[in-house]
Amino acid sequence: MGIRQQTIDDYGAFVEKFKPKKTTDDCYTPPEVYETIKDWACREYGIDPSKVVRPFYPGGDYESFDYSGGKVVVDNPPFSILSKICAFYRDRYIPFFLFAPNLTIFSSTSRNGAHMLVTDCAIEYANGAIVNTSFVTSFGDDLIRTAPDLTKLVNDTVKQVRHKSRKHLPKYAYPPELLTVTRLNKVGNAGVDFRVKASDVAFTRALDSQRAVRKAIFGGGYLLSEDKAAELKAAELKAAEDVTVWPLNDKEKQIIGKLG
Repeated sequence: MGIRQQTIDDYGAFVEKFKPKKTTDDCYTPPEVYETIKDWACREYGIDPSKVVRPFYPGGDYESFDYSGGKVVVDNPPFSILSKICAFYRDRYIPFFLFAPNLTIFSSTSRNGAHMLVTDCAIEYANGAIVNTSFVTSFGDDLIRTAPDLTKLVNDTVKQVRHKSRKHLPKYAYPPELLTVTRLNKVGNAGVDFRVKASDVAFTRALDSQRAVRKAIFGGGYLLSEDKAAELKAAELKAAEDVTVWPLNDKEKQIIGKLG
């Protein structure tokens, strides 16, 4: 390895050290998901929505937060210190409903008096992490319970959020007289032997209609003669399903050429 390459690699490693790492403590909840959970908690435990607060935000200090006036914490705290947070609220009689890691909920909260809702909600957080999530709370009489209706509400909301945020890629359709690698892949994979001679095609990187909007054919393509275009179309039909394709003879092609 050359000195220059080593210097580049060392610099890259140096920069990487200062990049924020994505952990479960960085799981910022999509607003729609949070509202679903908050609404459920308010209905279930009679919480006044106007009293709900969220002390866990970037740079926030939950220990110095103002909890006066009967405020209720409904939030997604850092999972790494969840047990400490629950103990803090318990000792100060601050009511809470908090997100918790599903698989380790027993070990992280069972010894600090929090009630556990084992829901296994597959929440996709804003950083892209999908974390199976349950909840711990100061409300209720049961030490451990399930909440199937909450699980369904959250999972349904997550699906809706994911559908909205999914990128809708543009779809393009080319005329039958344009030969692309994609078209050849389909007929070739179906076992169809399709061939063209140099006299049958003309290479192009983009159609004029594409150039007008600064688009191009990915990988380029070839304009086909009418006969070869018809032959390729028949090959694609054959590739799509096991059918017999009846070809046109020269006389029929001449008739078609005079039509219109």
